[in-house]
Amino acid sequence: MRSLLITNIGELTTHSDEGTRTDAAMIVTDRVEWIGPATSPHAADEIFDAQGAAVLPGFVDSHAHLVFAGDRAAEFAARMAGEPYTGGGIRTTMAATRAASDADLRSNVERLVDEMRRQGTTTVEIKSGYGLNVPDEARSLRLASEFTTETTFLGAHVVPPDVPRDSYVELVTGPMLRACAPHAKWVDVFCERGAFDVDEARTVLAAGMAEGLLPRIHANQLTEGDGVRLAVELGAASADHCTHLSAGDVAALAGSQTVATLLPGAEFSTRSPYPDARRLLDAGATVALATDCNPGSSYTSSMPFCVALAVRDMRMTPAEAIWAATAGGARALRRSDVGHLGIGAYADLMVLDAPSSVHLAYRPGVPLVKEVLHKGVWVR
Repeated sequence: MRSLLITNIGELTTHSDEGTRTDAAMIVTDRVEWIGPATSPHAADEIFDAQGAAVLPGFVDSHAHLVFAGDRAAEFAARMAGEPYTGGGIRTTMAATRAASDADLRSNVERLVDEMRRQGTTTVEIKSGYGLNVPDEARSLRLASEFTTETTFLGAHVVPPDVPRDSYVELVTGPMLRACAPHAKWVDVFCERGAFDVDEARTVLAAGMAEGLLPRIHANQLTEGDGVRLAVELGAASADHCTHLSAGDVAALAGSQTVATLLPGAEFSTRSPYPDARRLLDAGATVALATDCNPGSSYTSSMPFCVALAVRDMRMTPAEAIWAATAGGARALRRSDVGHLGIGAYADLMVLDAPSSVHLAYRPGVPLVKEVLHKGVWVR
């Protein structure tokens, strides 16, 4: 396996025992093999001169809905004109997704994954949830699995129109789950007003766990509710959104292994209050950042944008936001091989057109990701 020496790194952020180094170098194959000073002589098959740029782990986007067709630009414009977000537009995307061909859906996922890669994302989770019937949910996960191992069954996104509620929960936990489980690693549910209540959510997650899937949950996005407590009760890897939290919710997260995954793109796109990351961090909870990329409530593929929002509007420091977007996302996926640049981790990293990672928040909207390495291969 060919080795690559990356040298003259101005600032190397590892999120590992190596800490943050200046004037650094590293040797990688598909994994990180060595880290040290740029002045230390080391041989490698190839050499890349970072010319004083910052290098940091690739982003880990642990929450994305990429298998869909169409868009909801008109819905976005209406929200910006004052209409509230209710989540009802999911049904619009459902109709377009069901009508789309495999080739069209695959092409859309490929386009979005490429956008993510160009902005530094090297690991992405992809959910189903826009088919909402057995064949289209299974198809969505089959297509998602072509792009990532982090696939999530979200048949319990909303109840589709003209299907009785009890019948749909039985479908999700029965035939749909059996068809989808072979293509999924995770099971998820939208536990929220207008979607699924806590008892229905518990039923869905328990059924998925019985099929060998690992639980995660959409919780407390629109209102305070029982979703976060359910996530902690079931040992879910993450509770996602966490916008409206009681003191008890914060304490429960802080006392658990469940990651609070915050999705500021959704608040930006719905003009909703941002979650208070400072409150969670000060309590000792583990926080991740993700895009929630979807056509309705957060149509962004940009983790740098989410980092900037977290710093500006969620009271995170730049270092905290970058950790949450890398190592935090890995925690939310229960991965120890990504999200950091410790020895033995995958060689997933980005080179910035900037001397420091702080510039990701300091210069919002500027395309600072210059090079991206994924498992030792340049993908940008």
